[in-house]
Amino acid sequence: MSHPRHLTLQSSETTSVSSSSSSPERAVYDDTDFFTTQRNDSQSSLGVASLRDMTMSSSIELEHRISPISRLPPELLISCFSKLSSSMDLRSCMLVSKTWSRNAVDLLWHRPLCNSWEHLANVVQSIRKQDSYFPYFALVKRLNLSNLSDQISDGTVQPFMCCKRIERLTLTGCTELTDHGVVSIVNGSNSLLALDITGLGAVTDHTLGAVAENCPRLQGLNITDCTKVTDESLIAVAHSCRHLKRLKLNNCTLITDESVTSVARHCPAMLEIDLHSCHLITDESITSLISRGRQLRELRIAHCSLITDNAFLELPKHLAFDSLRILDLTACHQLHDEAVEKIIETSPRLRNLVLAKCKDITDKSVLAITRLGKNLHYIHLGHCAQINDAAVMQLVKMCNRIRYIDLACCHRLTDASVMQLATLPKLRRIGLVKCQAITDRSIMALAKINNDINVKPVTHSLLERVHLSYCVHLTLQGIHALLNRCPKLTHLSLTGIQGFFMREDLTAFCREAPREFTDHQRNMFCVFSGPKINQLRDYLNEDPASIYDTEGTMYDDREAEDAETDQQVTGMMHATGLGGVDDEDMNDEDEAGEGSQDGDR
Repeated sequence: MSHPRHLTLQSSETTSVSSSSSSPERAVYDDTDFFTTQRNDSQSSLGVASLRDMTMSSSIELEHRISPISRLPPELLISCFSKLSSSMDLRSCMLVSKTWSRNAVDLLWHRPLCNSWEHLANVVQSIRKQDSYFPYFALVKRLNLSNLSDQISDGTVQPFMCCKRIERLTLTGCTELTDHGVVSIVNGSNSLLALDITGLGAVTDHTLGAVAENCPRLQGLNITDCTKVTDESLIAVAHSCRHLKRLKLNNCTLITDESVTSVARHCPAMLEIDLHSCHLITDESITSLISRGRQLRELRIAHCSLITDNAFLELPKHLAFDSLRILDLTACHQLHDEAVEKIIETSPRLRNLVLAKCKDITDKSVLAITRLGKNLHYIHLGHCAQINDAAVMQLVKMCNRIRYIDLACCHRLTDASVMQLATLPKLRRIGLVKCQAITDRSIMALAKINNDINVKPVTHSLLERVHLSYCVHLTLQGIHALLNRCPKLTHLSLTGIQGFFMREDLTAFCREAPREFTDHQRNMFCVFSGPKINQLRDYLNEDPASIYDTEGTMYDDREAEDAETDQQVTGMMHATGLGGVDDEDMNDEDEAGEGSQDGDR
């Protein structure tokens, strides 16, 4: 008489450690794989007691053709599935078996792809379906509709009202959305951690009021360009969302000290806050944010024109704010050396410091900044026209880990300071726009070229982005050498340099000028980036002699002869060009992200 088929259950009376990564090492005599005799951590998701409970005898396993991979614990399956980058691959995994489907569905649906109308329609159809195998609406954790931007309306987002487990909601640039659409998603979303409604100009206090009522776990809020938001709703958010860590209020022009100080009082975990162009903010807000935000890492108050030295001079004495790493004070015109000295004293671990267009600071500020030493990686001093060579040279000596420096429009600087900057071992980006005193000597230094045969050759330059617009004494040979000695170069601005913008064969490799430029600006525009850099380099290397001859015909004959003699001595491989940053270059998105906003049109 045959015996009924059954699962061979293993004893679970003895206790052991779980199979998690924190488990202690098993004894050497333990001959089991992936599991021990303790109940499996994922019982609730699979509905079985343990992996041992699923083990079949060899004959039954053979009969039912169950592969070993089908017996993997859920955590290993999920780990394997998480390595798949394609949503189609994950979908295929879901079709293998119910076990695979249960463990792949979360990965596929936690961030549904909504980058086209077709994909969005498929997502909406699935979450609306009543008899689906999984409750897809409950699996959505991240929703990003920014790729469809201004095509998204209040009606488009209505189907997502049922998705109440969303943790990150991104509606950047969805300019057709109003309070009605945003509130319909926010209501009941107690799990929401981050909300980005950048550019939704129609949104008012009603939306932020709903956020305050429904999202107590909120950690990140970006309401950039939501110009109708006022203190009333932001204060409500500060009172209700006390876990807030990141807040962006760029161009929220109705915001005042009342709401910002409320945020400082009620959100002690604040890490980053951006008040760019909040023109009503005064010293009180800044002092409160820094003094109370002991964990504050990033503070951006660019173009807050009411900020004065007192914002920093009134900070508590004998306290250091060691967490502060990034401080952007662009165009805070009322700041002076005393404020900078206080900043360095209280924030000794600053990594990025932006003082662009703080026109009253002098060498005294730069010498104070040198106390940051190896902590300083990024420094922007564009339009600080009172700075001299001596201060910059001291900065290089004391802060030798600088990766980015912008000295645009610092017209007092000469080759001496640039040659010292060239010694920075980690320098990747440099801005020298309108530093009109520099010559090819600076370029040679930046390109790591040395004419002294007794000096050991150095490796190629690591420069990636160089801005030299309006450095009128630079030559084509110098720029050519820079291109050859900087293999990692991805951006080179040469606007206003005659040897380039007047040569149609060279400007053929330029990117297009921004549409808002005037005809004069377009004629002068000369910026190379991306693949165009390599194309320009290859073109110049094809027949340098004929290219330089062409350049000679553009000037007075006597000047051309003198220049030609000079250029033959130094050689085209003995010069290099470097650059600064101007408004034309600032239309580059990466540049704007770095805070490089120097130069006049």
